This record gives sequence, structure tokens and C-alpha cells, in this order.
Amino acid sequence: MDASRVDGGWRRAIRLLFPPRCLICRETGSNGADLCRSCTERLPWNASACPRCGVPMAAAGDCGDCLRKPPVLTRTQAVFVYGFPLDRLVPRFKFHRDLAAGRLMAELMAGTLSSAPRPDAIVPVPLHARRVRERGYDQALELARPLAARLALPLRPELLQRVQPTAPQSELDAVQRQRNVARAFAVPPQSAPPGHIVLLDDVMTTGATLHAAARALLGAGATRVDAWVCARVP
Repeated sequence: MDASRVDGGWRRAIRLLFPPRCLICRETGSNGADLCRSCTERLPWNASACPRCGVPMAAAGDCGDCLRKPPVLTRTQAVFVYGFPLDRLVPRFKFHRDLAAGRLMAELMAGTLSSAPRPDAIVPVPLHARRVRERGYDQALELARPLAARLALPLRPELLQRVQPTAPQSELDAVQRQRNVARAFAVPPQSAPPGHIVLLDDVMTTGATLHAAARALLGAGATRVDAWVCARVP
């Protein structure tokens, strides 16, 4: 008997016996998800954005910053604008090891990203080994696992390393962010990146971290690097 069918049957039975609760407000979940109808309706979808950097825009096309200085990323897909209720889920996942919040974020992202250009591999933006030891997990990797599985895409975390410990980006301004991560990433010498890679992260603010990671991959032989993020800070 197919083990996946057995496991799926158990999950459906558990859902019937114990209906999901919204991770935001604890009301009954809607359509079998850990999100209620009210919170679902308030999700801040990034419906109109610059295709190069993902910043929300009213009009279609590249933003002024990307026209003046095209980024190294070919395309950025930011599924949401950072706001309620994402601003409740992301910190719990990112700083408090709430993996259920991460799985919900991946589920919400999958619907939009299923129509995006398919890469050869998903590479989560890694934490430095010291930060992983402090936190006990790498949030981008934990977000990438269910998303890659849902989209049936190869997950290749070994293609990129954070080789320098850096200060938290949230404590820095835009110029300091660029300097902070300028040489933070490297591709291991034995690795051969495929042509088209998607970098995955939870939140994009200025894009400094994603751009630094993309440069490392392009320098190692990748020909195109896109970014997928759950939320974009306007």
C-alpha cells in the first residue's frame, strides 16, 4: 500500500476530528487551512509590483530605481506586502521557531508561485553557522522545504554558504546593509550551480542580502537568479 496515501488519510482524519485553528486569531480555520476566513480576506497580496525588485506599484513595469540601475536579480516575486496579518506570522516563524507559521506561509506562497518561471533549483538564503546554532534552525530553509515539495522543484541549500557572520540587517540603514553583506556569501568550490536559480527568503526590505547572494551564484556560473519572498517591505 502507498505510504503517502495512508499518511494523507490520517491527516484528513485528524483534520475532521480536530478542525484547524487560525494561527492569527485562533478562530476556526477556513477550507482546512490554519487561517480563518476573516484573516484570509485581509491578506495583503502584492497584486501590482515592479517585476525586478518586487516593490509595490500602482502601474505596471519596472520602477524608477530598477530603470536607473537594473539589479542583478532577473525577477523578484514578492507574494505579499509586509503588513497585517503577515506581520504576525513572520516574526513567530523567524524568531520563535513556529514552524506551523512557516508551513502556512509556504502554502500561501505556493498558489502564486506555481505560475512563475520554473527554475532549475530553489536555494534558500542561508544563515551563518553561528546564527543557526543560536536559533536552532534556519528559517529560509524551513520555508523552502514545504514550498519546494509543493511545487515539485529541486531544493539545493548546499549551493550557497554564508561565510561571514553579519550584523542583523534590521539594525542598519540601506547603505550599511549593502556593506554588511557585500562578501557574506560564497558557493563551495566543488559545487556547480545550475543555470536558473531561485533564491528564497521570508522578507525583502532593501534587497541587499538577496543581491549579495545572487552575485555569488552568478560569479560561480549561474546564468539567471530570481528571488521569491513571502513579503516585501514597501
